[in-house]
Amino acid sequence: MIVREKFENNLLELQAKMAEMGELAVFSLEKAFSAFKTQDIELALKVIEEDTVIDQLDTDINQFAIWLIAKEQPVARDLRKVIGALKISSEIERIADFAVNIAKSTIIIGKSKSLVNITNLEQMKEISIQMFQKALQSFFEENMVLAREVSDLDDKVDQYNGETYKMITSYLSEHPEETNKLVQYLFVNRYLERTADHITNIAESAAYLIKGQIYDFNS
Repeated sequence: MIVREKFENNLLELQAKMAEMGELAVFSLEKAFSAFKTQDIELALKVIEEDTVIDQLDTDINQFAIWLIAKEQPVARDLRKVIGALKISSEIERIADFAVNIAKSTIIIGKSKSLVNITNLEQMKEISIQMFQKALQSFFEENMVLAREVSDLDDKVDQYNGETYKMITSYLSEHPEETNKLVQYLFVNRYLERTADHITNIAESAAYLIKGQIYDFNS
């Protein structure tokens, strides 16, 4: 019983690190989009600078999870939980990287103005954050309903992505003088769509933990 209790405590510590990393990634995405929306170069630079903290947490989680596997030799659901933590930390790190990419696009765009409507982009960001919170919760609470909700929300992001791509490329054909700037808008659209895909991967890891079988929510 004591050995099992210690292992459970280690799993809780692992989840706490994942939750912290997830929270930092959400903050990073929020700040990156705020910088993009307001053309705040200083804030964009801060997002890039702070990414090292998330990278370090990813390393810590990987080392802790590998140590747990080697020390405890977990099987069945316990093993799936530790492996899930490894995969999810990698997905969170990629999500934070997309926030950095949005910040870099913001810096390239600079202070120049554009009439491009970014409402769809903001909706994609908001839905992605909602997806992220549900995906992590589905893993921590082993909640299959939440995992499936993430998949449904990803469809909305994909719809916004398609609409935004058409809108920006149409505007680009009429305003070729804004090509360099509009290309960055297209990149941001792509970064947000990919963010949602990686969040969906987290939901798939949660589903694997719960059901013990592989799901493809991105198909």
